[in-house]
Amino acid sequence: MSNKIRTLIVDDESLARRGLAVRLQEFPQVELLDECANARQALEKITSLNPDLIFLDIQMPGMNGFELLREVKQQGTKLPVVVFVTAYDHYAIKAFDVRAIDYLLKPVDHERLAQTLARVEKNLAQRERDQQQQRMLNLLADATGEDCEAILRRLADDKEMGSTRYPEHIAIKESGEITRVAINSIEWIDAAGDYMCIHASDETHILRRTMKELEDELNPNRFQRIHRSAIVNLDQIEKLCSRQNGEYHIILKNGKELKVSRSYKERIKKLILTT
Repeated sequence: MSNKIRTLIVDDESLARRGLAVRLQEFPQVELLDECANARQALEKITSLNPDLIFLDIQMPGMNGFELLREVKQQGTKLPVVVFVTAYDHYAIKAFDVRAIDYLLKPVDHERLAQTLARVEKNLAQRERDQQQQRMLNLLADATGEDCEAILRRLADDKEMGSTRYPEHIAIKESGEITRVAINSIEWIDAAGDYMCIHASDETHILRRTMKELEDELNPNRFQRIHRSAIVNLDQIEKLCSRQNGEYHIILKNGKELKVSRSYKERIKKLILTT
């Protein structure tokens, strides 16, 4: 979700549209895209602008608010978060039947509008989390050959794929001392013979362990192999660059450049686009 709630007002009364628009100016998180005087205009704007939120009147000439939502669904267009704004309270039950997030009576006061926008922000954040989860499920499905429902069942059954608890620290013995390195501080790991070099917070720690053992210990949603001898923290990737010779390199936030081997290139590209 962007920092702004991209918003559309739909009402056949010009004074009602203007009054709500003025109220919304008091909320910096709201970006008002447009105002629509009828449902037909709104249908075009929803399709072309893809707003996050619409404030929707119910009784309008021609197509009413409920009919507009039905038309949006029939066209297969993504339905924004809906807040009904009306002078009549007898539509409330039907409004929630069509999954409106709130129902405001005109004239709308500041406190009530603030409560509604807080609810909208929470809903949009949950939508974003759900979309990210679905993208990750799709990637796991591609990698394992399972369908998304099977993966979700495994997660629900608390089996290995989803239930494994990954450690928050890794213990590294160096010069007779044991150092606990926070997993989230690790930027990348590379192999040096029989040892692993753990690069974390501007320090490098040497660990005697195989790459496969480390890979199994790290959360794959955060750490991914980019080469047979290198693992990278996806949160530390600044950008992915292609070279004239066809090679791909990633640039970390600390400026470090690492080569991505051909066999891992497409997977890393997908993960960068979805995380």
